Amino acid sequence: MPYSPPSRTPSGPRRRTLLASAAGAALLVGCSSGSHETEETTAGSPSVTERARTRAARDSGGIVERYDAVIAAYPGLAERLGVLRGEVARHVEAFGGTGSGSGTGSGSATATATGSASPGASSSASAAPSVVPGTEKEALVELATAERALADARAKALLEVPGELARLLASVAAAGAAHAYLLTEAAK
Repeated sequence: MPYSPPSRTPSGPRRRTLLASAAGAALLVGCSSGSHETEETTAGSPSVTERARTRAARDSGGIVERYDAVIAAYPGLAERLGVLRGEVARHVEAFGGTGSGSGTGSGSATATATGSASPGASSSASAAPSVVPGTEKEALVELATAERALADARAKALLEVPGELARLLASVAAAGAAHAYLLTEAAK
């Protein structure tokens, strides 16, 4: 039987692997602690986070108003749109808005009116339509377009906000994109 020399590979992890793991762990700890510091240091003034939350609540309130206008004009769509409208009303609440769940839209009108003068507002998403389109199909297409525009705006905005708000914006943007899809399919 031939003799085979012992393997020179040590048992256990290599030194390079340990160094890379330690460096990666230090990097992760540094990243996570930095995001918390950013949120805490801006707490004394209107932070990027608070402005983004206010804008998101206002924009969702504008979408609620659009749903309310379409439901008022086309009561036959109330059952179909009621669920989506309810979800958008919960988005307003998730962003810190109030009064949107009442069904009348009065709370969302207040949110829209109080924030409409602020710079950087997304006027296409938050402005209530002046006239509801002439047909149900056109109304559904308009709602889908508004939901899609707002979802796109939120997807861009989430890159500018820290941690938890970015996750919330991403989740609500995904829901808005799903709403746009469902509305587009309903309009076919």
